[in-house]
Amino acid sequence: MKKNGYKTLFWSLSIVLTTSCSNNEKSDAYGNFEAVSVTIGAEGIGRLVSFGIEEGEQLKAGAQVGLIDTTQLHLEKLQLQAKLEAMDLKLQEAAPDIAILLEQKQNAVRERDRTKVLYEQKAATKKQLDDFNGEIDVIDQQINSTKRRIGVANRGILSERKPIQAQIDIIEKRIQDHRITNPIDGTVLTKIVEESEFVNTGAPLYKIANLSTLKLRAYTSASLLQNVKLGDTVTVLVDDAANGYRTLEGRVMYIASEAEFTPKTIETKEERVNLVYAINVEVQNDGSLKIGMPGEVQFKHTSK
Repeated sequence: MKKNGYKTLFWSLSIVLTTSCSNNEKSDAYGNFEAVSVTIGAEGIGRLVSFGIEEGEQLKAGAQVGLIDTTQLHLEKLQLQAKLEAMDLKLQEAAPDIAILLEQKQNAVRERDRTKVLYEQKAATKKQLDDFNGEIDVIDQQINSTKRRIGVANRGILSERKPIQAQIDIIEKRIQDHRITNPIDGTVLTKIVEESEFVNTGAPLYKIANLSTLKLRAYTSASLLQNVKLGDTVTVLVDDAANGYRTLEGRVMYIASEAEFTPKTIETKEERVNLVYAINVEVQNDGSLKIGMPGEVQFKHTSK
C-alpha cells in the first residue's frame, strides 16, 4: 500500500512537471507589463492652496485637481486695471468743443446770407460779405484743428493703454496656469507633493497613466521573430492561481531593430547570455492586469 502511494505521488509530480514544461515550451517571449505614464508638473509658482487627489484615484481629462495660490497675481491685475480706468478718464471728447464752434458757424452763415441779400440790394458792401465768409473759413479751420488736437491726444493715451492691456493678458494666462488641470483620462500612480506645500514652476506634482491598455514589454530570440510583424495578433498568457494560465489577446506594436543581452529579470529556457529582441505587445486591461506583472507571449505563426 505504501509502495502504491509513492507510485501515485511520482505520477502526480510527473504530470505537473510535464504540464509546466509544456506551457513554457509554448511561450515564445517573456516579459512584464508596463504603462505609459505621464508626470504632471506645476506651471505656476507658489503654495498649493488645494490638491486633494489620492493614489489610485481615476481622473478625467480636463478635471481641475488643484490650485496654486494666485493672490499676488490678482493684486497685480487689479493695479493694472486701475491704470486703464485712469487712462479712460483722460480720453478727450471733441463733441463739446466742436458743438460750440458749429453754433458759431451757424450764426456766421446766417449773418453772411443776410448780408448777401443786402449786398444784392446795394444795402451792404462787398467787404462786409467777405468778412463773414472769412469768419466761416476760420471757424471751419478751428473745427478741423480741434478734431486733430483731440485725436492726437487720444492716440497717445491709447498707445499707452495697449502695453498695460498686454500685461493684464499675461497675468490672466499666469492665473490660468496656476490651476492644475489633469491632461488625460487615467489612474493616479504616484502623488509627489501634498496640499500646502510650496512648489516651483516645473516641479513634479503627480504621475498618472491610462491603465485601460497596458504594454507587455517582452523579449524573444531572432529565430522566433522571423514570421512576426507589426500589427500581428498574439496570445498573451498571465498567471492564474486557479488554472495555471489565463489567456488574453494582444497586438504587436513594436519590434526592436537591434538585439540585446537578455535582461536578468526575464526567465526563459535559454541562457541569459543569449541575444534577444525586445517587443511591445498592447493588451486591453480587463482590470486584472497590474504594472510589473509577468506575462508570456505565443506567436500565431511560429512553428515549434
